[in-house]
Amino acid sequence: MAKSRFVVLCLVVALYGAVVGAEDAATPVFRAGAATSNVTPWLGVSLSGHMADRKADGVHDELHARCLVLDDGKTQLAFAVVDNCLIPRPVYDAAKQRAEELTGIPAANMMMSATHTHTGPTATPCFQSDPDPQYLEYLSVKIADGIARAAKNLAPASIARGSALLSDQVFNRRWKMQPGAIGPNPFGQTTDTVKMNPGNAGDALLEPAGPTDPEVAFLSVRHADGRPLALLANYSLHYVGGTRGNEVSADYFGMFCERVQKEFGAEGQEPGFVAMLSNGTSGDINNIDFTKSPEAREPYTQMRKVANAVAEAVIAACGTLEYESAPTLDAAQTEVMLGVRKPTAEELVAAKAIVDAKAGAEMSTMEEIYARETVKIAEYPDEVSVLLQAFRIGDWGIGAIPCEVFVQIGLAIKAESALKPAFVIELANAYHGYLPTPEQHAWGGYETWRARSSYLEVDAATVIQKELLGLLNGLAEKRAGK
Repeated sequence: MAKSRFVVLCLVVALYGAVVGAEDAATPVFRAGAATSNVTPWLGVSLSGHMADRKADGVHDELHARCLVLDDGKTQLAFAVVDNCLIPRPVYDAAKQRAEELTGIPAANMMMSATHTHTGPTATPCFQSDPDPQYLEYLSVKIADGIARAAKNLAPASIARGSALLSDQVFNRRWKMQPGAIGPNPFGQTTDTVKMNPGNAGDALLEPAGPTDPEVAFLSVRHADGRPLALLANYSLHYVGGTRGNEVSADYFGMFCERVQKEFGAEGQEPGFVAMLSNGTSGDINNIDFTKSPEAREPYTQMRKVANAVAEAVIAACGTLEYESAPTLDAAQTEVMLGVRKPTAEELVAAKAIVDAKAGAEMSTMEEIYARETVKIAEYPDEVSVLLQAFRIGDWGIGAIPCEVFVQIGLAIKAESALKPAFVIELANAYHGYLPTPEQHAWGGYETWRARSSYLEVDAATVIQKELLGLLNGLAEKRAGK
């Protein structure tokens, strides 16, 4: 009898353990993984970011694809922030396809973006810089490799959303000018009322043509034992610049990552801590205060100054974070068809005459450079498909736009998104040039001049802002069960 009771007790204990184990197995565990993949080019490759081509003659600091994968037990999201100026959609699509094959994460749940360093290898043909096809293939493989490595590092984690304000490093680079202070644009027109980077123009300056966004928004991820795992930050600053010669550099984006890693005490940690700084909506924002006389600086010193300021703001804000150990995740995307601003037949004939007169030589004047761009943009389709993405992490939102987005668009999305707080990553998943508002288009200036760097229809910003808000708000409604 005693033996029978013992057997029954053992069965009860085993059954209870099985039930508890089943409940534990059914309880989602939030996990995260991060990794980097080196995407530094070989010397001699074309460097993007100027109107004349340059060839890399040295490497000041290595370039990386910095990657983060999040997993709530049901949904996985992947982010890659790549040290490059402009990356075209085919490179990203190839990287997503390869990464999906390696990890099982749906390509639609991946966001890949460029930082906009102006001292990285050309990936998108623009002005007189053209990519090396071998580098494009290499780049897509290395980005996918970074995502796969991050997925392999998935481990129990928690996540927090932080924010800091840093207003003294961002300035609107477009200025309204006194009548007569702006000369003809490259097409011979004198209708511009706004000038980009006006220099030390003194009394000719009236006021900036738009606002700035001082927020450094970020996600901080840590291991279950409290060790730092990753940090994804977002700041609306075009880039800093100030390199030596034609050296390759990740600009202040890379220096920020180094400083954060050091301050977190994560150097040499296994697996490695990964910091990344994505570009916000900075199409009209730079690091130059045109109300002051320019200062002579040694190469890389201004980059380091800005990187340290942004990193210190983030580090200070980290002291007040509250981490979540079970946030849910979601993603949505859509494609919108937008028109291309193409030249008229007469404009194309005139542009071809200017280009032909150079007989294949480098274009040197603005008129020649934009004539060449006119010929190139005439070959574009009448419409292009533009990919927009939105991600939800708990109650927070992240949007992705494949353009150099004017800051007031990002500010509006932050204010109107039902997912709060929210921020926007630009230059994500493709490159479709500058995205000014219709009002900014009317004012003219460099960012509106038709070229491969600015070709979407005048109302593109209105359409994109509405569609992206629709994605973000749709994710919020889905979370609420509406």
